[in-house]
Amino acid sequence: MAQGKVNKPSDIVERNLWLTGEIMRYLLNNPQVFNSLPDNFELVVLPDDDPDIRLYNLDLLDRYGSEGKPIVFARIRSKPTHISDSISPSLFVPISLAERVGTAVT
Repeated sequence: MAQGKVNKPSDIVERNLWLTGEIMRYLLNNPQVFNSLPDNFELVVLPDDDPDIRLYNLDLLDRYGSEGKPIVFARIRSKPTHISDSISPSLFVPISLAERVGTAVT
C-alpha cells in the first residue's frame, strides 16, 4: 500500500489521540451509528487535511494489518475551519468482494 518509508511525524501520538477522541465524541453523541459498524473493529483515522498522519496511519495498517478484525476508516478534518464547527467524521466499512458475491448468489 504505502510506497517507501513514511516519516513519523514528531507529535503523531498526540494528534492521533486527539482525532480518535473527536471520533469517539461523535459516536457517543450519535449512538445510532454503532448499528452500522461491525463488532470489535479496528479504527483507522484518515485526516483529510493532514497528509502526514493519513499516510503514516495507512503505512501502519499496511505493516501490521488489523489482526483479522474488520476495518473502519474514519475520514475527518483535523482542523475545523471555525472554532464553532463540530468535527463530523465520514465512516467507511469496506466489504470484501467474496462477501458481496456470496450474498448475491443463491
